[in-house]
Formats: sequence, structure tokens, C-alpha cells
Amino acid sequence: MNLDNVWKSFLEKIKDKINEIAYETWFSDTKLISLDNNVAQVLVPYHIHKKNLKENYSDIIAETFLEVTGTNFNFEYVLEDEVDNTQLTLNDFGEIGVPTREHFESNLDNRYTFSNYIIGKSNKFAATSALAVAEHPGKMYNPLFIYGPSGLGKTHLMHAIGNYIVENSNKKVLYITCDNFVSDFVEICRKNNNNNNLDATKAFKNKYRDIDVLIIDDIHNLVGAVSAQQEFFNTFNELYNHEKQIIISSDRSPDDIKRLEERLKTRFNWGLQVDILPPDFDLRMNIINAKIDSHELKINFPEDVKEYIASNCTSDVRKLEGTLTRVVAYATMMNGSDITLDLAVEALKDYFVKTIVAKNNIDQVIQLVSSHYNISVNDIKSKKRLSKIAVPRQIAMYICRVYLNENLVKIGTEFGGKNHTTVMHSVAKIKSMIEKDDALNKEIQKIVDKI
Repeated sequence: MNLDNVWKSFLEKIKDKINEIAYETWFSDTKLISLDNNVAQVLVPYHIHKKNLKENYSDIIAETFLEVTGTNFNFEYVLEDEVDNTQLTLNDFGEIGVPTREHFESNLDNRYTFSNYIIGKSNKFAATSALAVAEHPGKMYNPLFIYGPSGLGKTHLMHAIGNYIVENSNKKVLYITCDNFVSDFVEICRKNNNNNNLDATKAFKNKYRDIDVLIIDDIHNLVGAVSAQQEFFNTFNELYNHEKQIIISSDRSPDDIKRLEERLKTRFNWGLQVDILPPDFDLRMNIINAKIDSHELKINFPEDVKEYIASNCTSDVRKLEGTLTRVVAYATMMNGSDITLDLAVEALKDYFVKTIVAKNNIDQVIQLVSSHYNISVNDIKSKKRLSKIAVPRQIAMYICRVYLNENLVKIGTEFGGKNHTTVMHSVAKIKSMIEKDDALNKEIQKIVDKI
């Protein structure tokens, strides 16, 4: 029995039974790797696939596989390293479709959906986790904490979750920024202090607790608002204890938010934390193409212009759209000139200089290294010891010491307050690695050439 052909037939059938988003997220990257003793072993990309396929798709998988093979199989889901070592259906709410619901002001922007969220290596896990939550709010990961630098698509993803839930259920979803939450809380405090207005308190609690899904953006802005932190703690507990879904975003991980109450950090760690990294070149090109395709002017952008923009606008998805708009506007001002590389360079000469300028030489190195290795500046300056973060951090320190001749104390300070002995160790380690790894040496030279 040809495993590839069997799985291809299975995927064709399953694709007809679930919606496109669910198929692309949960099934498109799977592969049948063995059939033995009535056990079908399936390779999946992430742990989240193992959990979701087992808990939410087991019946439809077994039924469809029986149609293909004529035999009942049990399913085992494995990751690639484990191999080395050994959508909701569209009609999930009944034949009549989505149930009716009363109007509720969710504050959601319906422009942001999963279908127009461009996925690449840097955000795939976040997007997959978000869809899992959207399909089963309050059941899969609660809370879902999404973090990463500004402009990488956190807000888009949060609105996409909310819009999916609203479209496919009768649940009440509320999207709010942390600033709005604090403002609402301050307002009820003012009213109660002046008039003993208990109605204001009741209205506040109804708004934030009589809901099924709370989506709160930029939770790091809760820092410094002690009383508001207390109220959010109470709101969180109320929702969580009633299995209501909580989705939170921040520009940094819970443990890296200073002056946030420890009990809030603990609760943020109860669920799943996912980070969104700056997009790599391929993802930036895909985003540019998607923006151009959806642009009502349908102006032709030559490939070299798109590559020029993707190469220079590296850390902020929002700025990619602004860059395209700027080029179009400049071409229009030039009497409708065709868009060329020379025109794009002229239109963006000041824009790119302003966006990539570094505060000092060390800051410039950190930015270049973070972009090269597709990790955030916050991660490089953090205490995280994951290899994918620690090695780039050591390379950045090495460049600052060897090529910029910066002193050890200053380097340590700029890298989040590291001790000068940590810098010395990092420099020595990279020197040792370079002696044995010519490819690494060439990679570092590429970064140095950009300084």
C-alpha cells in the first residue's frame, strides 16, 4: 500500500468535509509515515496539532480514513524529532447554520480575518494557536498570550479570532485596548467618589464580565495603574472560573513586563504564550504582494522595487503598507510616472533613513543581528538562554567588542544590564567557534559589512 497515495486520497476527502482555514491549518502539513498493526502514524509539525487532531477531529479522521482504506485504524501523531527517536465544520451549529444572536458591540474590525493574515515561519505557530482558540474558545488555551514588537500583526490576529468566533457562534466577544480598560475603570471610580453611583460599577462589571470572550490589547500599559491591575485581576478570575476565553497581547512576554503584579504574571502563564517575530524576507515579499493585489489602484510594481522595499523595511509589517502607499503617491505626483526602482529609491530615501537609524553603534549592531537571525531586539537583550537567541546575542556582543572596540561595561549595559564577565565569555566563545566554523565567520562578516 502506497502511503503517499493513501494520505493524498484521505486529504482530498477531508478537505471536502471541513472549511478551508481548518484544512490549511491542521491537515495540509501532515504526512502518513506508517501503517502497522492497525495504527496509522501521522507526522505533524507542532504539539498543538497533536492535541487538536486528537481532541477535536478524531471522529471525522477515523470515518474518512475508513472510507479510503476499508479498515479501522487508531491514530498516533508524532513530531519529526520523535520519529527520529523510535475547522470546526462549517455546519457545526446544526443544519440551519450559525444560530441567531442579539446585537452586541464587540469593537471588532471586520477587515482583519484569518483568510487575509499572511503566514510565514515567524508567525505560523501564533496563527495556528490563534485558530485553535477561535475554533474552541475557553477550551483549548486559556489565556492565549500573544507577544512581540509593535507592527508585526498581533492586533490583526486578535481581531481575526474575534471575527471567527462571532461568525461561527452566538458568543459575546469584546475587543478592548488596555488604555480603554483603564479609562473605563478610572471613570467609574470618579463617579462613585462624587455621587456614590453604584450603577456605574454595575455597568462596568456587566461590560467586562457578562461576555464569553475578552480580547485585550497592549496589556503592558497596565503597568503603573495599581488599582486597575486589581480590577483586571478580579475580572480575569471571574471570566477564567466560568471558562470564558481570555486573549491578551503585549510587546513583551509576561515575565519581561516590569512592575506588573506577580499574581497577574502567574495567571498569564496558565495558558499558552506565543511570540511573533519580525518577518523574514520571503514573508515580507508575500505581504507586499498581498497588499498590492488588494490595492484598488492595481498599479504595477516591478519585482526589483518589491525586493528593494522588502530588503529595507524589515521589522514592521505596518510600515510595508505605508511604504507602498508612499511610492504610489510619489508616482502620482510625478505626473503618473511608471513605478521603477529609481523612482522608489527617490520616494523612500528619507523614509528608510528615519526608520532604521540607530541610537548608537551598539544599538545598530543589535538591530542588524536581530534582523539577520529573525529574532526580536527584546529577546537579544533578555536573559533567555534558548540557543536560537543566545548565539545571536553572543555574536552581537562579539561584533561590538572586536569590530567597534566598545568597552565591556558599556556593551553589558546596552544588552539589558549584563555583567562584563558575561560579555567576555560571549566574545571568547564566538572567537572559538569562528576558528572551527568558516561559514559562521562569513555570516558575521556579512553583518559587519552592513555597519
